[in-house]
Amino acid sequence: MSAIDHELVLVIPTALFHRLGHFQGFTVDIERYRSELLNPANGSYRPRAEMETDTNFKQLIPYVVFQHRDSEGTRWLFHYTRGRGQGEKRLHQKRSIGVGGHISIDDSQRDAPPYEEGMRRELAEEVEIGAPYRERCIGLINDDETDVGRVHLGVVHLFELEAPAVRSRETDLADAGFAPLETLLADRASFETWSQFCLTALAEQDL
Repeated sequence: MSAIDHELVLVIPTALFHRLGHFQGFTVDIERYRSELLNPANGSYRPRAEMETDTNFKQLIPYVVFQHRDSEGTRWLFHYTRGRGQGEKRLHQKRSIGVGGHISIDDSQRDAPPYEEGMRRELAEEVEIGAPYRERCIGLINDDETDVGRVHLGVVHLFELEAPAVRSRETDLADAGFAPLETLLADRASFETWSQFCLTALAEQDL
């Protein structure tokens, strides 16, 4: 039995998301959703293995994007390829610009709010950040056109780095490094859909 088989993760009812305002793709209207999504009264911890196919719930996922602007204004983004050891098999070998993961029930047993604790834990497990940064929550991602997307809801955090200094801690974050936004956009089709939404939003809205 794998860890995923008995892991309890934070979910919110899909009906709540629809009541707040269903959308497909990327929205910058984070304030419309955030307080209700993070309200402990609206969330629950349920078996991850069951939630991967239960469309009555959305697993809440912090999705961190690392960006550095050089002296000429070029925007460099951290990117990598998902290895076979990562939990979500449906995303293996897909390229990504987002780092993050599920909020576990273990995150609720610490001093910080569970969502914040879970995001920090996931980052500490997956990458080493080697430069000062400024953090902003810039939007939400929803994708009801894929099996993975139908049961997840992404909260996008942008880390503005003073230098392009992020290193992968895991072999399953392969081929990691920084590349200009325009270069990644040119190969948009090779990325998972959440990253595709983020790349487009970053280019069109200069977030």
